[in-house]
Amino acid sequence: MRERVPDLSKARVLLSNDDGVHAPGLKALERVMKRIAGEVWVVAPLTEQSAAGHSLTLRNPLRIHKISPRKFAVTGTPTDSVMLAVHEVMKDNPPDLVVSGINRGGNLGEDVTYSGTVAAAMEGTLLGIPSLAISLVAPDSAKAHWKTAEAFVEQIMAKVSGLSFPRGVLLNVNIPDCPVDAVSGIEITRQGRRKIGCELLQGKDPKGAPYYWIGAQRDEDRSIKGSDLEATSRNAVSITPLGLDLTHRTMLKTLKGVF
Repeated sequence: MRERVPDLSKARVLLSNDDGVHAPGLKALERVMKRIAGEVWVVAPLTEQSAAGHSLTLRNPLRIHKISPRKFAVTGTPTDSVMLAVHEVMKDNPPDLVVSGINRGGNLGEDVTYSGTVAAAMEGTLLGIPSLAISLVAPDSAKAHWKTAEAFVEQIMAKVSGLSFPRGVLLNVNIPDCPVDAVSGIEITRQGRRKIGCELLQGKDPKGAPYYWIGAQRDEDRSIKGSDLEATSRNAVSITPLGLDLTHRTMLKTLKGVF
C-alpha cells in the first residue's frame, strides 16, 4: 500500500521538530511551506527535545498551548506533538503531509535512531501520512546557512508533490551547511555509519558525588561511497529513504535454518 502526496498547492501540511517551537530552523521551514503549500500548521515541542528519539510521554499529562490560529506548542516530545496534532489539533481534517525540521545539525548514520526530528517523521509515517525529516548539517545555529536550507527544501518539495510513498517509509533529508552556489547537487543515498557518545566526560558535583556527561564527539566513516555522510561531506544534499521495519532479512533466514 502506498501513501500519495497530493498537489502541495492544495495540501494541508503539518510541521514539527525537536529544537522547539521557536527554533530558527522551524521558522525557516514555515516560511518555505507557506509559499508553496495550501495550508500550513505547526505543532511542535514547547522546549528543545533533541535526542529524544521516538519517545512517547506516558507518565505525565500533556498540554497544548495555542500560539496563533495554526501554531501550537506541546509540553512533550516530537512524537507527542505529531500524535496530538493528528488526533486532537487537526482531528477534523488531518494533514496530507508531515515535515519535521529544519533541524540544526545533521541526522546522519545511526543518529537517526536518537533523533527527535526523524522521530516526528516516523510518527507521521506510522499514522499513514507521507513524512519527511529535514536537517541542516550545521554545528552553529548563529552561523548556519538557513537560506541554503530554504532553497533546497523548496526544490525537494516540488519533486515530492504527487510522489507515492510505500507504507512504512519516510525520507530523511540532510542539507550541507554552505552557500547555495557551493552545493554540489542532490543525491539519493543510504544510511551511513556514525555513532554518538564516544566521548564520556566525568566530574564531581559540589558535594563530591561523581557525574557523567555524554559528549558530542562521534565515531563516523565518511568514506562509504553512496552513504549520507559521504554525500554531505562533498556538500551534496542527501536524501535517504528509511523504513520502519527493522527486520534483518538475511539473519531471519539464518535463524530459521538454525531453529
